[in-house]
Amino acid sequence: MSGAEKPGRSVRRADTSDIPEIVAVLGRAFDDDPVSMFLFDGDRHRRRGLRKFFSIQLRHSYMVGGEVWTTDDLAGASLWAPPDKARPGLMDLVRLLPVAPDLLGRNALRAVRLLVSIDQLRPKQAHWYLGVLGTDPDRQGQGVGSMLLASVLDRCDEQGLPAYLESSKERNVPFYARHGFEVTHELHSPGGGPTLWLMWREPKGPPA
Repeated sequence: MSGAEKPGRSVRRADTSDIPEIVAVLGRAFDDDPVSMFLFDGDRHRRRGLRKFFSIQLRHSYMVGGEVWTTDDLAGASLWAPPDKARPGLMDLVRLLPVAPDLLGRNALRAVRLLVSIDQLRPKQAHWYLGVLGTDPDRQGQGVGSMLLASVLDRCDEQGLPAYLESSKERNVPFYARHGFEVTHELHSPGGGPTLWLMWREPKGPPA
């Protein structure tokens, strides 16, 4: 059996039947995320809120207007918005209302302020946007994230298109840098929250 044939060593486009497992995997992957811990009070609210958030994002945004990639054993997922996808609008905010009970009081206000700040800094130039990349904690460090990135970055290079993301963990910045991303801005969340590293990747040309 070749390396490409080993379970979990190939990637594919996800479909709607994968949504429940992808939601669970992303919930585990982002359970210790600084932004998640900043926005949600306590483990119960955070885990419930993350499940609702990822389910909404998958069903109403990335599955219908973007691309969702996973491995054959659903060890992780990447959620991409293509260059021609419209930026988030009023309906996107309305769809997030089910998450509101987990963002009560002061959390609701700072969540809105953070989302507005992130959107204002997103480049206007056409690009592939990596909205989410997450790997099951038990599978991290095994190359899953790199495979999920390559599913779209190879196409970026072929089409001459840049890519963009926001990293909420400083330790992930070197990982993205190895794939050609460079930090363009450090966003310090309003209200004393975590820092986000905004990263841009120019397409790579053919080897010299």
